[in-house]
Amino acid sequence: MKYLEYYSTVKEQLETQFEEEKENIEKAAEYCSKSIMNDRLIHVFGCGHSQMFSMEVFYRAGGLVQVNPLLIPHMALYPKAKLSTIQERVEGFTPTYLNLENVDEKDTMIIVSISGRNAGVVDMALAAKEKGMKVIALTSLQFTNSVTSRHSSGKLLKDVSDVVIDIKCVSGDACLSIDGMDHMFCGTSTVLGMTVMEAIVAQTVENCVKEGYIPPVYVSSNLDKGDAINNEYINKYKDKISCL
Repeated sequence: MKYLEYYSTVKEQLETQFEEEKENIEKAAEYCSKSIMNDRLIHVFGCGHSQMFSMEVFYRAGGLVQVNPLLIPHMALYPKAKLSTIQERVEGFTPTYLNLENVDEKDTMIIVSISGRNAGVVDMALAAKEKGMKVIALTSLQFTNSVTSRHSSGKLLKDVSDVVIDIKCVSGDACLSIDGMDHMFCGTSTVLGMTVMEAIVAQTVENCVKEGYIPPVYVSSNLDKGDAINNEYINKYKDKISCL
């Protein structure tokens, strides 16, 4: 049964990921917690489907308030999916967008790109480093090592990041095959990457609390006092976080 094969594959990849990447996850959380305790931001960037990773950790119940999602409309799947593919390959665009955001050298940048090859993500990493930020990459080493860079520097995202967390999906992402079909189907990178993002949040919170700093965290707006609590955070951080 293919659904059970998918579950088994994801489970194996997740176990491998957390066994082999724990030091990198801890280092990423170390950088994030420093940004939080300095009352600064964690920026999260991805193109196309990878914009979901920004959405996962922004403005959600149990999520850190000090997350700024870089949801660039030109790189979204709406209104035309193909446009996101075209735009992520354009060099020189994402640094200009970053300059429109509230950024600081005390910030941390998380960039998610499973292939890690396109100009947009390499540019964003380089621009963030120029501003003094630490850059965390979520990318598949199996995938990225099988492709060439689309950036003029010849570099991949992994080459310009301070911490690289290897998302343990296969090259091409899709993991299942079946007789009669030429192409693989069912990707695993979303499950793997989302779990890493929440793991970074979890460790970041622990790091902060151990240092005596209670980080602001959104609560569900469907709880009786949820709106009042969240509105305080929104009013405090709306000048720093553009999506608020």
